[in-house]
Amino acid sequence: MATKPADKKIYLASKSPRRRELLRQVGIDFELLLLRADGPRGADVTEVVLPGEAPLDYVARVALEKAVFAHNLVKRRHLTPRPVLTADTTVTIDGHILGKPANAQEAAAMLEQLSGRTHQVLTSIAVCSAGFQDQVTQVSEVRFGVLTPEAIAAYCASSEPYDKAGGYGIQGPAAQFIEHIAGSHSGIMGLPLYETAQLLRQAGLPLP
Repeated sequence: MATKPADKKIYLASKSPRRRELLRQVGIDFELLLLRADGPRGADVTEVVLPGEAPLDYVARVALEKAVFAHNLVKRRHLTPRPVLTADTTVTIDGHILGKPANAQEAAAMLEQLSGRTHQVLTSIAVCSAGFQDQVTQVSEVRFGVLTPEAIAAYCASSEPYDKAGGYGIQGPAAQFIEHIAGSHSGIMGLPLYETAQLLRQAGLPLP
């Protein structure tokens, strides 16, 4: 049984500015609890795809591992007890995961692969608190129009592709590439708000 949070805040264990914006959009108050992504001791939670791991399994595992680690961090630091929210987003096409491109060549290759085709955006969210732990994955389909080499080159010359799964973000200039979506706009941005609110209510957060 979920323990009632000490206040109406949550911990958001994510560096994504888009997730912060989405939580503010629906009036969910939060405090950042950032996990280590690199450094001498390595990442707190590895985001390496395991051998033979399917995209759905991968994104769910990473989100839940982040939530469990962050919740234990709250306890170790003796912080105010609150639900911890984590999320992980990945883009997949033909069963293959497209991560964050490291350079312009990788970004261009991803966009060429997405051009004129439908791909899936998977965002898994997890909430962990005292007496509660759950996870859900939201799947959206996104169809790109046919991209010209010039459009791909211009996009890859910007800073847009390099911190985003699949090399693009729906909230930025890449919106002009998108012909059709089926699913959750906020999920494609990185935090499906309907599912997030549902999980936080289940964790005991007093949402309307």
